[in-house]
Amino acid sequence: MHQGLFRYSEDLQLELGGKLKGFELSYSTLGSLNESRDNVIWVCHALTANSDCSDWWSGLIERLFDPSEYFIICVNMLGGCYGSTGPLSKNPEDGKPYYHGFPSLTNRDIVAGFDLLRRELGISRIHTLMGGSMGGQQALEWSIQLPELVANLILVGTNAVHSPWGVAFNESQRMAIETDPTWKEYHPSAGMDGMKAARAIALLSYRNYQCYLNTQTEANNEVVDGFKASSYQQYQGNKLYKRFNAFTYWYLSKAMDSHNVGRGRKGISAALAEIKARATIIGIRSDVLFPLQEQRFLAMNIRGSVYHEIDSDYGHDGFLLELEQLSNIINGNREPNSKHIRANG
Repeated sequence: MHQGLFRYSEDLQLELGGKLKGFELSYSTLGSLNESRDNVIWVCHALTANSDCSDWWSGLIERLFDPSEYFIICVNMLGGCYGSTGPLSKNPEDGKPYYHGFPSLTNRDIVAGFDLLRRELGISRIHTLMGGSMGGQQALEWSIQLPELVANLILVGTNAVHSPWGVAFNESQRMAIETDPTWKEYHPSAGMDGMKAARAIALLSYRNYQCYLNTQTEANNEVVDGFKASSYQQYQGNKLYKRFNAFTYWYLSKAMDSHNVGRGRKGISAALAEIKARATIIGIRSDVLFPLQEQRFLAMNIRGSVYHEIDSDYGHDGFLLELEQLSNIINGNREPNSKHIRANG
């Protein structure tokens, strides 16, 4: 993957008020643009990922799209901590990091940043726009904003509006960050111990009962402390601690909570009816965070969409781990027990 940095020097007006006085977006690419600049595969990443989709999607993209034929791009979203402007970036007004003063973002603001980069690159058409989880929310929003831009849309484990259930999980994680006595301080490591606990909470929504039963069950009946499940939660919290930031976690979880494609439009169904891309929608049967009813709703309201379900013991994280099932579906080889739902209209 090749690395790029997009700098935007003008003000970006934000949906909830306020503005960013310029920003930067870090992005990764693979392959080259063709003469008509329409061979683009644009990947939107999830909450704590980065622009290297070859890494966190474990080669899935290259398995689906030959880099000798396509231009693959993934951008670290606005508010991120992998090279794009976020809470640890310097505020040009005073030269100090934003920290708690970073403005509130929505997925629409994040998509606005993507689209400014798209125009800078001279991309006239996106062959395939794809994302899972929060990345799917952004892909969906972009397809509604600019229906003529996207030819094919692939959505995995995502929704049209973030549910009360999803908001409750995110708020619980932010409450964990707030309990960290350093959270109110103005330095890069503020709230980081709280973020460890937040990640442990999040993992319960990303996985499920069966997953823990399969992987964390004790080998005998004598264990009374130091459980495998306990060490696993600690491990996952420490793992994110080493690569992420509590401020970014806070602001991007807020952006996820505000996701609602019907806001300011004529309702959710009317907004989804604006999509002209050929949509493939994939749900995960064991996903407790983005349950199947949310993907079925998308399929019933996006014209001509195709709906599939995959089996996974990994719950929501199946969108990152079930690579064979995903590649079979996306390549058109549906699993025998997957479902095909034709949308309204």
